[in-house]
Amino acid sequence: MSEILTYGLNCFLLIIPILLGNVIFAKRLPVAFQPEVFGRNIPPFIKYSEITLRIFVLIFPVLMPLNISSPLQKSGLAIFLTGFILYTASWIALIKYPLSAWSRSAAGFLAPAYTPLIWLTGIGLIGDRLFFGIEYHPWIFFAAAFLFVVSHTAHTYIIYKRTKA
Repeated sequence: MSEILTYGLNCFLLIIPILLGNVIFAKRLPVAFQPEVFGRNIPPFIKYSEITLRIFVLIFPVLMPLNISSPLQKSGLAIFLTGFILYTASWIALIKYPLSAWSRSAAGFLAPAYTPLIWLTGIGLIGDRLFFGIEYHPWIFFAAAFLFVVSHTAHTYIIYKRTKA
């Protein structure tokens, strides 16, 4: 039982509130963010890069023990929480104030696409090693997180430009 608890206490637990927020907020977002609009006519390179990298950055933390004992991990938690708050606020702004200058600006419209870099950075700092003694270099997760955010932001920017056309 303790082995299950050991492996169950992983960095994926930090992603669960993100996923729950996505489920709660997704249907309330403006039309441009609904799947039938958001997923339409995205260049394959961006689309498949985004999907592949999303899977990696969401699943890989299962291999990272959730331990917040070192100063770097504590900083990672603070960065994660800051990113989570900013990410959630970006969704709320789009839902509550879709016609505001912020929501109609590129910065506001794209905020749910680029703010994950903050909470993903926090996860990367917290999960500084892997279970099973597998050799790990944190830059692997940071690089994947960065490329995911770039592809997701590029996708969102395409949608943003369509709303301005």
